[in-house]
Amino acid sequence: MPDLNHLTSVARGIIPAGYGLGTADPRKTYPSFPGETAQGIPRRIAEFRAGRAAARAALVELGLPPRAIPVGADRAPIWPLGLQGSITHTETLCLAAIGRGMGIGLDLELATPLDDDLRPSILRPEEAHFSAIEAKLVFCAKEAAYKAQYARSRQLFDFHALAVTLDQGQFVARFIDEVLPFSAGAELRGRWADVDGHFLAVAVL
Repeated sequence: MPDLNHLTSVARGIIPAGYGLGTADPRKTYPSFPGETAQGIPRRIAEFRAGRAAARAALVELGLPPRAIPVGADRAPIWPLGLQGSITHTETLCLAAIGRGMGIGLDLELATPLDDDLRPSILRPEEAHFSAIEAKLVFCAKEAAYKAQYARSRQLFDFHALAVTLDQGQFVARFIDEVLPFSAGAELRGRWADVDGHFLAVAVL
């Protein structure tokens, strides 16, 4: 059974100091604040509300009052002025981090093999050597890097825009093409961990 306390402990080990952390269980029911509009099937709504609950817990850990975190026109969270954050969830775990940095990206994925039919859309040719389980970690790292950079670029791109290399507990995501303000070849560095059968990847600008 996934353990939220264990998730918090592992996350603290790979997220830089200065970020507030919060967790929630998407299988539970959480209230929504005014301005927070969730749409979709019941499971998606439950995950959305759990994400906001986790984000409010992260705010409280920073010594700030809990408040609504609306959805922007681009579907990204609208963070309180001066803060940047990230929310990630699976069906059983939800984690949020908020701080005063330039951008942070979190991603949680089940530590299971990436489906073969997804490999062409996720992996670049130079990443084809990764095993199915490593490919899932690459996917997780790319998601975290994308979320981190979005705070600055506000640009959408596909998985082939980043090339990932993995090391023990660390990763580097390199831009293949220019995505302003990031130049081609710019690198985002992050860390990853395996927690309760999940991959957790964190990238911080």
